[in-house]
Amino acid sequence: MSTIQNANGLGTSIEQMTDRHFATQQSDGTDRQAAFSEVMNELKFSKHAVKRLDDRQISLSDDQNKRLSQGVAKAGEKGVQDSLVMVDSLAFIVNVPTQTVITAMDEQETMDHIFTNIDGTVIA
Repeated sequence: MSTIQNANGLGTSIEQMTDRHFATQQSDGTDRQAAFSEVMNELKFSKHAVKRLDDRQISLSDDQNKRLSQGVAKAGEKGVQDSLVMVDSLAFIVNVPTQTVITAMDEQETMDHIFTNIDGTVIA
């Protein structure tokens, strides 16, 4: 358990601070704990993946991004560490435990590509 020292030298766990800060309701009535969970579950894109998306002019719709996240979640449920996640004609290599997209490929690139160092594939 990680601990943060306050000015008096007393320790507070990150979990305690998270519970204290996010457990109350926001002014609009939504639960802050749920909002915090959503932020923590968002996919990250490595610098390499961002460059590939830019180079290949790939942009994800909200629906595709949601399906990519759902595919990563399904891979995690099965204990997959490194997954190929297919969304429409796009391929993503994702490190599941860190929820980080490592690279992205379009349809043309996936046709002649051999995927290695993965232990699962999800078609989302």
